[in-house]
Amino acid sequence: MFGFIGKTVRVLALAGVALLTANATVAAAIHPEAVTAAATGSETSIPFGWVEYCERHAEDCFEEDHAAQDIDLTAAVLKKISRINAEVNRSIEPVTDMDQWGLIDRWDLPVDGKGDCEDYALLKRQKLVAAGFPRAALLLTVVKQANGEGHSVLTIKTTHGDYVLDNLTNQVKPWSTTPYRFVKRQSQENQNVWVAIAPKDDGRQFAQL
Repeated sequence: MFGFIGKTVRVLALAGVALLTANATVAAAIHPEAVTAAATGSETSIPFGWVEYCERHAEDCFEEDHAAQDIDLTAAVLKKISRINAEVNRSIEPVTDMDQWGLIDRWDLPVDGKGDCEDYALLKRQKLVAAGFPRAALLLTVVKQANGEGHSVLTIKTTHGDYVLDNLTNQVKPWSTTPYRFVKRQSQENQNVWVAIAPKDDGRQFAQL
């Protein structure tokens, strides 16, 4: 009897270790080291693309001041966010605004399956909200690439730091490990207010999961 109990305990212990290892593997694959939260500064200019988008989609741009809300980060949540990021990246054909609209810059949901970086970010935000994530934690963000060109990504505010969803990669990365200079993003308290972003080394440190 005691032999059977001992074997059962050992099996359960091994199963527990396997589960913890699996969860750690998923988490480590997305953030191998402690992640920071970007430090934001004062209110700054609103991108014209967002202003013009809101003129056409007023229902998506409501004015509402509310408390900041972060996503409670777990391995399962990270996996779900990563899946949505990859699905959107696969579903859209990348085209420039000039080729698609004859305009230098136009933000919109890619209902025809085509779009540029802002359109990817808008669709990811929409799908994440539909999946139950708080809009206040999903922030449209303007960055600069190494060559100086403008680019847009979606910042995910979590209890373990800031992550980025990017149409140029399916990997969900900590904001500080991306190759970008962060310029500005939506405020968590009001999506129609935009705030400047401090350099990467000014972020706050968070522990790993």
